[in-house]
Amino acid sequence: MSNQGARRRAGTASTPPVTWPVWSGSPPGVTDFFSPRQETGYGLDSGPAEVMQRSGGDQQALTVLVGPSGYGKTYLAAAVLRAAARSGRSDLQVWVNGSSPSAAVTGYARAAADIGLTDRGVVPDVAAARFLEWLSRTDRRWLVVLDNVTDAGGLRGLWPASMAGQVLVTCHPSADLSEIAAAGPRVCRIGEFSPREALGYLTARLYEDSGKRAEAVDLAADLGYMPLALALATTTIAGTALDCRQYRIRFADRRQELLGRSVDGSVSPAEVAWSLALDRADQYPPAGLARPLLALAALLDPAGLPVQVAASRATCGYLARHGRGMPADQQEVMTTLGGLEQCGLVAIDQTAGSGLVAVHPVIQDTVRRLVPARVLDDAARSAADAIAEVWPQLEGDPEDEQALRGCAGWLGGIAGDLLWLPEPHPVLIKAGQSLGQAGLAGAAVAYWKSMLAASGRALGPEHPRTLAIRDQLAAACEDAGRLDEARELILISLAEREQVQGPDHPGTLTARTTLARIYRATGMYESAIDVYGRVLADREWVLGPDHADTLGVRSQLAGTYLLAGEADQAIALYQRNLADWEQVAGPEHPDVLAESLNLGRAFQQASRTDEAIAIFVRVRKIRETTLGQDHPDTMTAVSQLALAYRAAGRLKEAIALYRQVLASRETVLGANHPDTLTALGNLASCFHTAHRMKDAIPLYERVLTARDQLQGPDHRETLTARGNLAGAYHSAGRLADAIPVYERTVSDFERVLGPDHPDTLTSRANLAHAYYMARRLSDAIKLLQRTIADCERALGPDHPLTLTITDNLRTITRLRRIGGADDRPKTTPQSAPHAA
Repeated sequence: MSNQGARRRAGTASTPPVTWPVWSGSPPGVTDFFSPRQETGYGLDSGPAEVMQRSGGDQQALTVLVGPSGYGKTYLAAAVLRAAARSGRSDLQVWVNGSSPSAAVTGYARAAADIGLTDRGVVPDVAAARFLEWLSRTDRRWLVVLDNVTDAGGLRGLWPASMAGQVLVTCHPSADLSEIAAAGPRVCRIGEFSPREALGYLTARLYEDSGKRAEAVDLAADLGYMPLALALATTTIAGTALDCRQYRIRFADRRQELLGRSVDGSVSPAEVAWSLALDRADQYPPAGLARPLLALAALLDPAGLPVQVAASRATCGYLARHGRGMPADQQEVMTTLGGLEQCGLVAIDQTAGSGLVAVHPVIQDTVRRLVPARVLDDAARSAADAIAEVWPQLEGDPEDEQALRGCAGWLGGIAGDLLWLPEPHPVLIKAGQSLGQAGLAGAAVAYWKSMLAASGRALGPEHPRTLAIRDQLAAACEDAGRLDEARELILISLAEREQVQGPDHPGTLTARTTLARIYRATGMYESAIDVYGRVLADREWVLGPDHADTLGVRSQLAGTYLLAGEADQAIALYQRNLADWEQVAGPEHPDVLAESLNLGRAFQQASRTDEAIAIFVRVRKIRETTLGQDHPDTMTAVSQLALAYRAAGRLKEAIALYRQVLASRETVLGANHPDTLTALGNLASCFHTAHRMKDAIPLYERVLTARDQLQGPDHRETLTARGNLAGAYHSAGRLADAIPVYERTVSDFERVLGPDHPDTLTSRANLAHAYYMARRLSDAIKLLQRTIADCERALGPDHPLTLTITDNLRTITRLRRIGGADDRPKTTPQSAPHAA
């Protein structure tokens, strides 16, 4: 796995019980003076049963609120969600930021945890998939709001679907909704208030001081009945000595002033109301900080920036340069944020993550147009520095990290080349790496594609940073299982690096190593060996035979020989590597012990079991002494020794060791940790070998269920777990159970890995054997014939798997001809769960 593919692993805490109904997500607050919009709101605030009307008897309820920014569609959606909770007609209310796939996945993952479907440590992609699957089959009533959807097609595969549920979408008129057109959505166009609604809003907002309401009707007209402008104006009036008449005078004067500075000769009511609100904010201490702080926030995700970004050292430094001309501290920044919130210019949500500061998109747009360019440029650089500064503090919280990614993406789109020249800002790289580390593989691929295009434009296609970003994209494709794309990208990168940097440049050697790894991952062992061999020769020439990088490549080459069934070649390379490593680092160095285990595995595959056992015993003893019995590296050595005992037929000793490993993993890592599941699978496999199927099958079933929930149905480990369970059913004679599981395994392997991958071919051969045992000889023969043709094309006619399957076909054909049934063909083991 590439470095990009580090995954946050499942926690050990048990899921708390769920009390229904459940609320998930953080919609904006609805105040006491919120207008239900009886005349222009389509009756949406009446409750879900009345408003979420289906277009037909076989279509899900889907309502889309379409309108420009500043006209209240998000607040109306929040009111609908609250009405659903109030009415008791919905068991689950979910608020999701729909502005990007990664934001939507993060919201779904949170909802999955909130209803007890997954732990919070589960990979977001997997948790989101489980949540959507649960929505599709549950009998519980639910309402999901997808706020600020910009591209419905970008959310393909992320749309909730069920006749029991309802979906409410908010979007700008420019959003592409073609993806959901076939669903027959109810489209509600949200615009300005009616005059009656606007007056009602003003009256409610200024209810405590009726004297301020003089000329309220005229003020509503001046403001164009625009909800955002009305909210800003009434906040200013309610918080000052102004009444509606006095505000109208200031409004008219400010409008003329702004018209004189307008490029296109137009000024929106919200612009004028914003300007007057900012005047008020300037009056709050500390002086001089409100405008530059708002300018910085205007460059970041309107869904919210973490409070820590606003209070960072980078932000304080920027405020010192553009505020009052003296240093600003974090306390003063927080005080300034409080003043901006009082003036209605920002909203602070303490329930989301570590706290988010949101600025309305209309206000952001106004700020960016009116603030001097030099201030915005410095704000953009400072915002990038601030995000990078606080990222390590917020790492580990999915919502905070999503907010940081959203801010980085928003900032990158606004700042353009400013964050690319002379070098891309580190926060642009960090945002992409964060997607991969969070398990958002699809979003990571999309992000790095956009980064590659931007780098090509800003720096040029042959710039070293552009080449590095292409490598990041290849790594993201590799992590997403899109190995063909990854291979093509690395081939392009390798060709460009050889041309621009030369064949011996470290970047070229790294690209070549990545290509070899991808060849190996796709089962193209001959190609992998060829490329690894060239990389090894280059490393030895450039770095020397004893350099750590050279030793690492030689070990990878040896491992590839082992996968290709050439154990003798692997043993020779491992032995040379081990001797060189011991000379450089000493016999008990961690790298030496790790390579010793590799040599032991090679001995084991070559049927030199006694030599393998001796190595494993030695490594186990050293690690227990230096690291302790429960250290993960110690458990790896114990697990390898158990496997060797199993191969030697010493099953009683093997089972005892596997149980030791499982107990240690559960204690240290938790029951749902991937390494614990591997230990559980190893114990199941050993029971299988010992023909203790009553013990093996329940463990296999546990492994499959856990991997499916935690890692998703398409993860390699899940696919292997399903194949192992099918094999156990098969061995127990439960063919009626085995065949459907085998068929699902074959289908999944073909879809995820491709029809020519060795694991796919192995699973087909096992299914054919099950067909034979079930007396479905024609099905078995057809499947074997197809598999042999694919094996010969992909692996060659002399590959061990090709020869084994060919022998099986001959056996079945002969038995069919003579009518015999005792001389059975051989099964081919699925990829074993054993892992170091």
